[in-house]
Amino acid sequence: MTGATAILAALVIPLVGALLIAVARRAPNVREGVTLATASMLFLAVLSLAPDVLAGARPTLRVLDLLPGIPLAFEVEPLGMLFGLLASGLWIVNSLYSIGYMRGNGEAHQTRFYVLFALALAATIAVAFAANLLTLFLAYELLTLVTYPLVTHHGTPEAVRAGRVYLGVLLGTSMLLLFLAMVATWHVAGTLDFRAGGVLGGKFGNAALGALLAAYMFGIGKAALMPVHRWLPAAMVAPTPVSALLHAVAVVKAGVFSVVKVIVYVFGVDTLTGMTSVDWLPTVAGFTILAASIVALRADNLKRRLAYSTVSQLSYVVLAASLLTPLSIIGAALHIAAHAVAKITLFFAAGAIYTAAHKTEVSQLDGIGRRMPWTMGAFAIGAVSMIGLPPSAGFVSKWFILSGAMASGHWIAVGVIAVSTLLNAGYFLPIVYRAFFRSGAGTHGEAPLPMVAALVITAALTILMFFFADAPLALARQLVQD
Repeated sequence: MTGATAILAALVIPLVGALLIAVARRAPNVREGVTLATASMLFLAVLSLAPDVLAGARPTLRVLDLLPGIPLAFEVEPLGMLFGLLASGLWIVNSLYSIGYMRGNGEAHQTRFYVLFALALAATIAVAFAANLLTLFLAYELLTLVTYPLVTHHGTPEAVRAGRVYLGVLLGTSMLLLFLAMVATWHVAGTLDFRAGGVLGGKFGNAALGALLAAYMFGIGKAALMPVHRWLPAAMVAPTPVSALLHAVAVVKAGVFSVVKVIVYVFGVDTLTGMTSVDWLPTVAGFTILAASIVALRADNLKRRLAYSTVSQLSYVVLAASLLTPLSIIGAALHIAAHAVAKITLFFAAGAIYTAAHKTEVSQLDGIGRRMPWTMGAFAIGAVSMIGLPPSAGFVSKWFILSGAMASGHWIAVGVIAVSTLLNAGYFLPIVYRAFFRSGAGTHGEAPLPMVAALVITAALTILMFFFADAPLALARQLVQD
């Protein structure tokens, strides 16, 4: 299969899968079998591109001209390859988990749920493989629209309000800021292509470059930089598999992926280096890391604590990219992967606790580790990775980010990483302590087997990424070379 064919397959497979899932709506076993088969086929299609990308090739697919000189086109570069592998691979596990969750909780509208999940993955792959800003923008907006019904899945007044916040923040930031930044880029650079070294070198003065960077950073609302982060905790009213999709697989990763891609392939690291007008970005990212961690520290609701943890962890990626050193750029790419596998584990565990024990608050979790040892053991592994301790994926990515900060002499960033690590421990370790070292009543056991199997798999991936980081590290290093 040629590179162009593989890209086309990766874009089309989830669309065909969505259609087949809808056709099989009256046969739940067939519907869920189609979901798993579609997810597996998508992963294989994306994986088939990896050898060529690792060898230095950049597979491309040009579909049609949207505007003169601006095609709807796709190109697989190292960061997109990493994101595509993450999204497609974790969809398999999330589908397995969803079967147990949706059935275990008797959720309504299950066919709609699986159809929208497939469409969301199609949009995510389009984001990952976009060859230019217009293609990225269209896929980014499509991802917002197809995930909105997932956020409002329960149809309650609370879900409807959360959906309004979700759409309002994400569409508002992208239409008012990201679109205008894209138009300004086209006007000055004459292209919207992603190019190694960027396209803006020598095109803007110091102040104008800083203003354009601000428009991109806050226009990419899915990256959840404060103050455009409110959509993310609001979306926690959705079913847990949706929370996992939002926080680990697709939406927030599309945000930080776009941030890194814009910095590397639109501005160019060399263009930004030494520009005083962009020095605000590490400060804003550092503030988001610490402020969100403090909110998480005080939250008793487990999903809310995880939501603000996500806001904090996303800004690790933004901080790392803004430091503009080879080590920190590598750390940014690796943290996208490390956060994905660890955070999906934590959300899987939260959903398993709700399904088996109907508990949603941290204060209710005393002794639950004795009744749900697999679930809380996996939670502990995810927590260790979020803190950044070995042997976990989070240690590897944080090590590169910290090394990049030290290499650049950015001691404020070093301090932010150190303090936030303590805060991470402060809001995760008490949960583990409560679960295993306090006594509590209850007769329930583990959640349904598909849910437990899924969270054990992602916990194992969190550990394996510490010992076998060669492939993601190779892609991250190619990103630096670009």
